[in-house]
Amino acid sequence: MPWRETTDPYRIWLSEIILQQTRVAQGLPYYLKFTKAFPTVKDLANASEEEVLKLWQGLGYYSRGRNLHAAAKYIIEECDGIFPNTYKELLKLKGVGDYTASAIASISFHEPTAVVDGNVYRVLSRVFGISTPINSTQGIKEFKALAQELIDKEQPANFNQAIMEFGAIQCKPQNPYCLHCIFNDSCVALQKNSIASLPVKLKKAKVKNRHLHYLVFRSPDHKTIIEQRTGKGIWQGLYQFPMIEGEFDINRFRESEPFLKETASYIIKNVYPYNTTPIIHKLSHQHLHTTFWIIDVEKLTDDAIEIQFINSYPVPVLIDKFIEAYFS
Repeated sequence: MPWRETTDPYRIWLSEIILQQTRVAQGLPYYLKFTKAFPTVKDLANASEEEVLKLWQGLGYYSRGRNLHAAAKYIIEECDGIFPNTYKELLKLKGVGDYTASAIASISFHEPTAVVDGNVYRVLSRVFGISTPINSTQGIKEFKALAQELIDKEQPANFNQAIMEFGAIQCKPQNPYCLHCIFNDSCVALQKNSIASLPVKLKKAKVKNRHLHYLVFRSPDHKTIIEQRTGKGIWQGLYQFPMIEGEFDINRFRESEPFLKETASYIIKNVYPYNTTPIIHKLSHQHLHTTFWIIDVEKLTDDAIEIQFINSYPVPVLIDKFIEAYFS
């Protein structure tokens, strides 16, 4: 991986943010796109948020992209363009937590600060037989303290990367190679036959189902309406078609009060659902049951955009897939 061949804090930081909640195979093309578009932290800081989000499109968890941009501006404006070089200073960057700060500090600046990711949690919980939930406040503190106690202070970068690799390749979540493990004589979980039950993790919050109806207006002069999402939320700053949320009978949606209110200022020629069965878009804590409605009107308001330019706006991947399927 290219980020393994450098100690440049900007590139290490970029890779860590991209790889949060993202597989390496998916994240690598984005890393290459970002380093090409923004070779330095100054280039990233000087970009617009829309440019950053457009490049981020498809990675999900868009707050990572917004935080990345905000942190780049902070480095240029508050740190005189000098990348923070200690764990404590790195924590001041927006979107940077213990894991990312530890990774940058150890790899780029040789600070003996232990990295604790899912792989490290798994190795430590099994080898030492720790059943404290890894996603509890107590567990986070306990595992961080243990990792910090074990770290090789002369080679912190090698230690951190080695224990993460060990967890990914040897001490795997399912069917680890215990018979050929260097810890098989001392691993508490192996001795107690509790490999499969460690690490312990508290159950996630219940998934919420939401029903979204996007109104895709079309005018004879090939224009449509999109709006930028404001306020807090996972898609903050991204664009979308006007949206109505609620569970409606598909045959009565056009008669509903929210639909009539949203379309009151237009002369409608035709309305029909693009998909009669909701498209289900799964996020970590919610499932979005989505219907796109095609609405032909005589004329749109002055803030309408030409459909040919719609691909220049950053949108959630759910809407991007619709645009590609419908307008291409």
